[in-house]
Amino acid sequence: MSLIAFFGALESGLIYGLVALGVLISFRTLDFPDLTADGSFPLGGAVAGISIIAGINPWLACAFGMLAGSVAGIVTAWLHVKLGILQLLASILVMVALYSINLRIMGAPNLPLLGETTVFSTLVTDGNGYWMRCLIIGMVVLFAMLFLNWFYSTETGLSMRATGSNLRMAQAQGINTSWMTIIGMAISNGLIALAGALFVQTQGGADISIGIGTIVIGLAAVIIGETIIPAKRIWLITFAVVVGAVLYKLFIQVALSSDTLRSIGFGPQDLNLITALLVVLALVLPKAKNELLSRKLRSQR
Repeated sequence: MSLIAFFGALESGLIYGLVALGVLISFRTLDFPDLTADGSFPLGGAVAGISIIAGINPWLACAFGMLAGSVAGIVTAWLHVKLGILQLLASILVMVALYSINLRIMGAPNLPLLGETTVFSTLVTDGNGYWMRCLIIGMVVLFAMLFLNWFYSTETGLSMRATGSNLRMAQAQGINTSWMTIIGMAISNGLIALAGALFVQTQGGADISIGIGTIVIGLAAVIIGETIIPAKRIWLITFAVVVGAVLYKLFIQVALSSDTLRSIGFGPQDLNLITALLVVLALVLPKAKNELLSRKLRSQR
């Protein structure tokens, strides 16, 4: 794998690290199976893209994209907690609706940003582009991690964790679990939309299909991170899922550039197949690890 390919995978991994942080909130903290991510990721990109074309500061455009994603998360949570729609079904409904909304925002299936000012324009040059983008995105991810580490230590963050751990017990303690779910889903999809806003600026344009498989990548990153770096401290958990996202993208890059896989017929057209296989591997690894530990303990006894 070349140096440029490595930094390309690192750049993509850091962007999806934001997605992983969002998935961590919905799936792990709130125990909310949320498929809204596949719609909020391109939503953030569409809003940021159209804002940049309108002449708005690119960082402010990212904030607008993040806000739009938060609204999508709020709608999903509202459908569940107020209308009583099943969590998974509520997220699917919003995801489907966002496809049409994203098309209306962009006005077309794709939105080119070539020649427009982005968050990378002032610092990135032809000589440092392959690593400077990683540095800028890495700073955004670091800020998101620090925010979540702080938030989880607050009373609201602790209440949210209690809501996901044991809903009835949280309600018995006087916690407004509906409000906690809404806040959590807003933060989760806001981070995912922010990732989409950064993604379209690295790719030079937004596309209606960029959200396909977002939730799969985010979930795989969380599982890989938890498997490689098992932890109970929040700061280490958030770090682990970002590492999981980076490793996931590196694995994909290595797989696509592997001469061995090429010799047996694998190529770029098999990206989704390789992705699915890596997700299966990520899901199986924790079980295999626990089985090995159990056998080791039995042999020691």
